[in-house]
Amino acid sequence: MSSLVVLAFETKDGAEEMRERMYDFQRRELVTLDDAAVVVRKENGHVKVKQAHSLVGAGALGGAFWGLLIGVIFWMPWLGIAIGSVTGALGGKFTDVGIDDDFIEEVGETVEPGQSALFLLARDANVERIREELSDVEFEIIETNLSPEEETRLREAFAAEEVAG
Repeated sequence: MSSLVVLAFETKDGAEEMRERMYDFQRRELVTLDDAAVVVRKENGHVKVKQAHSLVGAGALGGAFWGLLIGVIFWMPWLGIAIGSVTGALGGKFTDVGIDDDFIEEVGETVEPGQSALFLLARDANVERIREELSDVEFEIIETNLSPEEETRLREAFAAEEVAG
């Protein structure tokens, strides 16, 4: 079973630093990372996204997934009622693959301007060992689990062109 995990940091560079630590955990087989993206929410509220290209390969979701999810989380609430039906349709797409509105809302409320977040699609994590090694870092964890069926639907809906080809 895979988990969609967001690690939220009170600093702009916290997510970038954690991404490097996650790569180390993966090298040491403490977790399997299928995909990742770093999000920095600037002081003006705009969001900068960096996908982890070194993870793109078999099973990666690609930019379409991260772009749409991050767009729904950070931009859609600001666009107002005029596009409410569009937001509902996009939110429905995520619900179809097991990502519920509560998860999306919690991430949006947690990552404020001047902060960052690391978005991960991960599985096979040795959670106790990872927590132990990260005891020196302050962050908030927001997570939703995906059943094998939901994960398959997610990959089918958002798989990167490189994966499909």
